[in-house]
Formats: sequence, structure tokens, C-alpha cells
Amino acid sequence: MRRSRFTAYVTSLLLAVGVALTGAATAQASQLAAGTGYVALGDSYASGVGSGSYLSSGGDCKRSTKAHPYLWQAAHSPSSFSFQACSGARTGDVLANQLGTLTSSTGLVSITVGGNDAGFSDVMTTCVLQSDSACLSRIATARAYVDSTLPGQLDTVYSAISSKAPSAHVVVLGYPRFYKLGGSCLTGLSDTKRAAINGAADYLDSAIAKVAGNHGFTFGDVRPTFSGHEICSGSSWLHSLEWLNIGESYHPTAAGQSGGYLPVLNAAA
Repeated sequence: MRRSRFTAYVTSLLLAVGVALTGAATAQASQLAAGTGYVALGDSYASGVGSGSYLSSGGDCKRSTKAHPYLWQAAHSPSSFSFQACSGARTGDVLANQLGTLTSSTGLVSITVGGNDAGFSDVMTTCVLQSDSACLSRIATARAYVDSTLPGQLDTVYSAISSKAPSAHVVVLGYPRFYKLGGSCLTGLSDTKRAAINGAADYLDSAIAKVAGNHGFTFGDVRPTFSGHEICSGSSWLHSLEWLNIGESYHPTAAGQSGGYLPVLNAAA
């Protein structure tokens, strides 16, 4: 019995030390990133569309003070912060318009991009307004694009980031699943459509994660943090269809940015 108690005590002690060391390592990594410049790149999920409190200086890019990049810099005070993410951005827009502030002193870069290239808006429009078969067909087209074209586009963007900011730790954040499946939900979308849209998000995230890994970047998977907070969950961190503000439809709320994206960036930075 004594041996059993001693073993349990030692096991508990080792677990506690392991947790403490993990927390210390995460805190140290964040401190190192904060000591250098931080540049936030990407599309509307990175700029904070849907979370309100948009910076007037951002214009149509809709950069929000409640977006996860802004929240991270407010908490960690990096030596410099450049918020370049912009609503509607595709990979080509990142290359053309967002890389200008990357330098050899940039220590942290975060980016979410690829959804617009794959036809995110058109997929959702088709699935909301048309039949199950039309929705599935449009998603199949998007998946084919993710297979054939998107990896090359991401590769070009990631290579450019590495070239301009060779010392940076790069965190590539993905996209959440949109829907909780089963039960009643006033979205007007069938379970078939909702399951297919979720599957498309998984497919896109897998492709992004693979290319990010090839570059030695850290992929931040937000699907676990959004679990239980999808549309139809009763505690959604995502806007459903917003007829009075279409542009915010299917984007994270302020709670989605702070509760879904920020913890993943904190852990990866």
C-alpha cells in the first residue's frame, strides 16, 4: 500500500512539473515573440470581420480591435505591430499588398488565408439559395481547386514570408467548422448541406496544414476551440446568415475571436 501511495505521489508530482514546464515554455515563447515585431496577415478571419469595433484607419479592410491579432499585441506588447490583414483577401492580395512591413527583425507572423481563393463566398451563396445537389456540386468544385491550385498559391505566399522575414516564427491559423449537426436549427440548410460545408472546412484546413508544415510553420487548428460553439449549438461564436449585414455572415463574433482564435495563437506563438 505504501509503495502504491508513493508511486501515485511521484506520478502526480511529475505531472505537475510537466504542466508547469509546458506553461513556462509557452510563456517564454510568447515573451520572445513579444520582444520583436509582430505582423498579422490574411483575410477577413484575421482582420476580424464580424467582431465589430473596426479601426477607421483600416477602411474597407475592416480591421477590428477585437480581432485575435489586435488582442494578442495588446496583451504582449511586441516591439512593433503591423496589422495588414484585410477583408476579402486572397493569396494574391497578400503577396501584392500585405508583405511590405516584414523585415529581418520581424519575430512573429500570423496568417489566415485560402478560403477566398477556394470560393468561400460562392460556396455559401450556392448552399443557402440552391438545392442540396447544387450545394454538393459547388463544394466538389472547391475541393478540386484545393487539390489542384491552392497548395501552389500558399507555397508562394509562405516562401515570400520566409524570404522577407527569415527569423520570424510563422503561425498559420485555419478555419472553424460552421455547423453543429443534428437536431433542429433555423438556418434553412439541410443536414446534408451542413455536413458537406463542415467537410469542406476540414478539407481546406488539411491542405493548409500540409503546406504550412512543409515550410516549417506552425499550424493553429481552431476547430477544437470552436467545438460546441458552432452555428446551431445554442452558443454560437459564428454569425449565421445576416441579412442586414451580409458581409459579416459566417464570420466569427467577438467571442469567436477571443475564445476561438486567440487561445490558439497564444499557444502557438
